[in-house]
Amino acid sequence: MVTANRTRDGVVIYRTSQQGWSPELSDAAVVRTSDEARALLAESVADDVGAVGAYIAPVEVRESGAIKPGNLREFIRSKGVTIDLPVPA
Repeated sequence: MVTANRTRDGVVIYRTSQQGWSPELSDAAVVRTSDEARALLAESVADDVGAVGAYIAPVEVRESGAIKPGNLREFIRSKGVTIDLPVPA
């Protein structure tokens, strides 16, 4: 999957198969090859209006089809913003 943060509030967002962004991990486009991942990332970066820092992240697809974060970093990010934004100067 490809993930980023929304620029207006820092919320974690995921690239969808409809070439949009969603705050729901269940909406994320899941790709299975490195070529597909690179193509999804390139599309995301080219269309990053409102998103910052897009990158490829691992996911786990359960037998039920549920998508779960693939590592500790993504698990923490999926729980939401950990600081209030904007940060006072």
